[in-house]
Amino acid sequence: MLPLLVVIGIVTWLSIGTDEFARPGNLSNLLAQAMPLLIASIGQMFVIVVAGLDLSVGSVISFSTAILALDAPGYLTFPALFMLAALIGATNGIAVTRLNVHPIIATLAMQYVVLGVTRLIRPVSGGTVPEFVIASVQGSFLGVPMPVFWAITVLAIGWKVLHASRFGLHLFAIGGGMASGQTSAARNFGVPETRIIISAYVASSLFAALAGVFLAGRIVSGDPNVGMLFELNSITAVALGGTQLSGGVGSLQGTAIGAFLLALLSNGMNLANVSPFIQTVVKGGLLLAVVSFQRRRKMGL
Repeated sequence: MLPLLVVIGIVTWLSIGTDEFARPGNLSNLLAQAMPLLIASIGQMFVIVVAGLDLSVGSVISFSTAILALDAPGYLTFPALFMLAALIGATNGIAVTRLNVHPIIATLAMQYVVLGVTRLIRPVSGGTVPEFVIASVQGSFLGVPMPVFWAITVLAIGWKVLHASRFGLHLFAIGGGMASGQTSAARNFGVPETRIIISAYVASSLFAALAGVFLAGRIVSGDPNVGMLFELNSITAVALGGTQLSGGVGSLQGTAIGAFLLALLSNGMNLANVSPFIQTVVKGGLLLAVVSFQRRRKMGL
């Protein structure tokens, strides 16, 4: 409830304090600005629920824009992008489960690998994004902007997977056991723990790739730097929404509220001409404050 009240308070303050905030153009821009973070945060939540973290999210987003902007037909680059994203997620999951690498180290290493490949493909921003991607982001249907349909679709998929499927139940069971110090609790009840955790990392990468598709359609090019800080912003959004970084506790609606809260903060600070560097400081302090109030049995996640 607290993040929701903060969102309501910020909306009220910006509506009264600025003339630009309530204008249709700014509201449409706000939704488009929030959408990539919302998509990436839903994917990040899959991993955090099982007491992990995915620091490769930002690089996967940049990688996605670079792949889509290649001089190749969209019917080839689009499916190839998601196949490669699934491979990245599976590699992260295998490193964590099979090789017993800490999630931060495993995904940080993948972040650098993917970022390096992205800059080999697209050293600077440019390229041509398929028309159907641009139309799906910048167009409208029955007078309704396409980002609205993006929001409805990703929220529906996230809700179905997290809160209305056996896979989601297994995610929370594994994370709950880890949070309570009983790492084998879910396995003892027949939950295929390794497979579920690997699938969580695959889901995170797939959602990051989808966020990259949205950004590519919005900026109409490939950009090796467009995904910078998305990993920390997505973790902040998930934590703001009440998901415990120790695993096992969280909700999709909380993550959505956290993502929109960060988008509101950015939009409000942009309207107030706050320096981007100050905005980064504010978001970092916000993450530190949220994590500090979370209860943990031990140091670490």
